Amino acid sequence: MNVVLLEPEIPPNTGNVARLCAATKTRLHLIEPFGFELGDKQLKRAGMDYWEQVEWHRWASWQAFQAGLPLNARLWFVECDGPLGYAEAKFTAEDYLVFGRETAGLPRQLLELNRNCWLRIPMFNPASRSLNLSNCVAIVLFEALRQQGFPGS
Repeated sequence: MNVVLLEPEIPPNTGNVARLCAATKTRLHLIEPFGFELGDKQLKRAGMDYWEQVEWHRWASWQAFQAGLPLNARLWFVECDGPLGYAEAKFTAEDYLVFGRETAGLPRQLLELNRNCWLRIPMFNPASRSLNLSNCVAIVLFEALRQQGFPGS
């Protein structure tokens, strides 16, 4: 599996996602610009000593990331209001789970261009704006791994 963070802003979220990726042997793709420096203490603290166990890639832009994708790559865009619930998707081992910035989410144009791969996580309280980014990654990643029989566990 692949987790993609497009322009992450909050160091502890990215560190938590890195730790999750280490534990699940999931590749992590970080797409610039970042809202922090990679040497940030909070980033390292949240990721603990797991950074050495993560296969991760740094991309200068969305365009650079897209250019580096395999031809048959399948991307799932996780953002509120998606037409498909995350548990309805049929994931494969090489899929990419794409998550946006904590304050703005994924660009609307990107979502509209990929409506058939736009997933939502249900929320029941209309007064709640959003879920934490690292929680969202965990929810969708573990559903994808469950569908595959938790390979390597």
